[in-house]
Amino acid sequence: MSAASDIKIESSWKSLLREEFEKPYFSQIANEVKQKIKAGKRIYPPGPLIFNAFNSTPVEDVKVVIIGQDPYHGPGEAMGLSFSVPKGVRVPPSLKNIYKELHEDIGFKIPDHGDLTPWAEQGVFMLNAILTVEHKKPGSHRKVGWHLFTDAVIEKLSSTRSGLVFMLWGNFAKSKRILIDEGKHHILEAAHPSPLAGGKFFGCKHFSKANELLDEPIEWQI
Repeated sequence: MSAASDIKIESSWKSLLREEFEKPYFSQIANEVKQKIKAGKRIYPPGPLIFNAFNSTPVEDVKVVIIGQDPYHGPGEAMGLSFSVPKGVRVPPSLKNIYKELHEDIGFKIPDHGDLTPWAEQGVFMLNAILTVEHKKPGSHRKVGWHLFTDAVIEKLSSTRSGLVFMLWGNFAKSKRILIDEGKHHILEAAHPSPLAGGKFFGCKHFSKANELLDEPIEWQI
């Protein structure tokens, strides 16, 4: 996993991020995660889904970027797309609030599941800044080094693409604003959709605003 040739990731991302995969810090991330697994730690998401956001949305297809913090830490929840959970898994509180905002903003009919894959397939790149987590330990991999990699991802997207809509929800995501060329891209900021934010996310209208900014709008209904 230390060399670019070993990374199972969609080809356009492999090309864009090749230099990052060859850097010493990436080998250190891979080795630390492998050591934790060898030590019996339960790591989410499962290996094949760690790069699911990348594999679901090639570089040239990206239209919208939603930045999350780290994966869900319960069994079967994390699927490598920020805020998304597989069908059959209880819809998490933050995603319930995203759905409520979508309903108020664009008349979105709230589904009975939390699988956001249809968004990814349309160009919504749902990136967690930290790509792995340990069972029932939120934030447990924040010092592994993933942020070095995902910061580079945001910077490279910013430099190689134009006209993207970045949705930055909460202070953590807002801290990534410095990585984005504001002369080339659109930035929408709001409170985090978590219930802990006291409902300040509601009324942001990011979904209708994004579609006004995009040449090809996203069909948010799933």
